Amino acid sequence: MKLTCYQVDPQPAEMVPGSPDREWMDRFSDRHPYRCLPLVVANTTGWALLSPVSFTATWTGGPRIEDIRLDPDGDTTRAQLDRWAVSHFSGGVLTFHTGWLFRTEEGWDLWAGGPPNHIKDGIQPLAGVIETYWLPFPFTMNWRFTRPGMISFQKGEPFCFVYPLPHEKMDEVQPIVKSLDSDPELKRQYLAWGASRTNFLDKLADKDSEAVKNGWQRDYFRGRTPEGHLAPDSHVNRRRLKPPRKAEPGE
Repeated sequence: MKLTCYQVDPQPAEMVPGSPDREWMDRFSDRHPYRCLPLVVANTTGWALLSPVSFTATWTGGPRIEDIRLDPDGDTTRAQLDRWAVSHFSGGVLTFHTGWLFRTEEGWDLWAGGPPNHIKDGIQPLAGVIETYWLPFPFTMNWRFTRPGMISFQKGEPFCFVYPLPHEKMDEVQPIVKSLDSDPELKRQYLAWGASRTNFLDKLADKDSEAVKNGWQRDYFRGRTPEGHLAPDSHVNRRRLKPPRKAEPGE
């Protein structure tokens, strides 16, 4: 599936494959959060747009557009800042322009929101799903203050994250509730996992040298069950998304 990225600004926000790295994850002892494969895969399942400017935004807590003030930081000029970040919707909402008009193929939308697991104190990214398979104009990326105060974005910091998702297939999904007892084989595997997990945690608590050395169970990361059964070949422990490239003649 092609994601076509049209430049509506001569120099749009830089677009890069999502990075697994997060500052708060780095600060943990032994970088423990990186052992959580679902967390790391989420961080990299999409493309990040990087802020072209550095600035500080201040919200008084009021409802008006004027209640957010934007001040350039570092080598960012006022003109540059006004081109990329504005107070437009009022109500404590900060708006970014992306410089892109995205088009997906028919049957695909684009999810747009904040970078997964990218935490900013005092402000929350707002997420949207856009019908980019037909829409002829771009969208903005919006964040909402969670309380009055000041927040800053640095040049090169991700401010938006996008990935395609099916347009209609979600409506066809039917959640089905069943007892685990109805699938004896799955229940057996679940109980085997529980026993393995309890045994490993007990060994950690008892300072078992091998368990302490390992530090964590790697079954999911390696794509196997506690009993040694291998996951399907489609299992991933690292995303390898393609960076944007220039269109070739005729595309």
